[in-house]
Amino acid sequence: MKLQHKVAVITGAASGIGAATAQLFAAEGASVVVADKDLVAAQTLVQSLVMTVGASALAVQVDVADSISVQQMLQRTQDHFGRVDVLVNNAGFGLASTVENTSEDDWTRLMRVNVDGVFYGCKYVIPMMRQQGGGVIVNTASVAGLVGLRERAAYCASKGAVIALTRAMALDHAAENIRVNCVAPGTVQSPYFTDMLAKAEDPQALLQQLSARQPVMRLGQPEEIAKAILFLASADSSFSVGSVLVTDGGLSAA
Repeated sequence: MKLQHKVAVITGAASGIGAATAQLFAAEGASVVVADKDLVAAQTLVQSLVMTVGASALAVQVDVADSISVQQMLQRTQDHFGRVDVLVNNAGFGLASTVENTSEDDWTRLMRVNVDGVFYGCKYVIPMMRQQGGGVIVNTASVAGLVGLRERAAYCASKGAVIALTRAMALDHAAENIRVNCVAPGTVQSPYFTDMLAKAEDPQALLQQLSARQPVMRLGQPEEIAKAILFLASADSSFSVGSVLVTDGGLSAA
């Protein structure tokens, strides 16, 4: 097992990529903190992990846009499990809009979750990891942080910030045995995506359009991204520092 005796905190863990990552980490032997704004959904997933793989798991409610909430999440993890070996900053959301059509409130809300949430998680877990002799941070960025996407201006900016922050932190903390990397997924099937399709005038046309921009001609699955996150969280990636692991079905290569 790749994460035997490790304690992993995953934000945005009750659905999508986060839930798939929690399931995979638990199967690989980790004690998992399922952290999400939706406490009921987090508790439901924890019950499933306990029943299916006998995992040691804890549900924690967190609002990653709130510094105090993030600190409480990490402190509760340390109180319950005694340490934090892996932090996956996965919570985030998208916004379909141009700069001109993005309200100031929507811009601020997006940045607070997608960027501030990563900053808070890293800021407050690094002292814990330093004290215990090291750890691993994996941030969920996006291919949108590497290439421009139409009507995704704010989202592209937020994920570009996550990539830049990942690289800078990796240099700052590599000597402390704290590895920081990120994944950059393409378009992935998720509750957010399902909701977006439901609101579209022609859901099938939108699905075909978004699938076609990836050379593999399909959407990614959360389980595929979870495997990339597992690689970065485990000793398999011991020489990966400041890396951006692109898992986008070829979108950025096209």
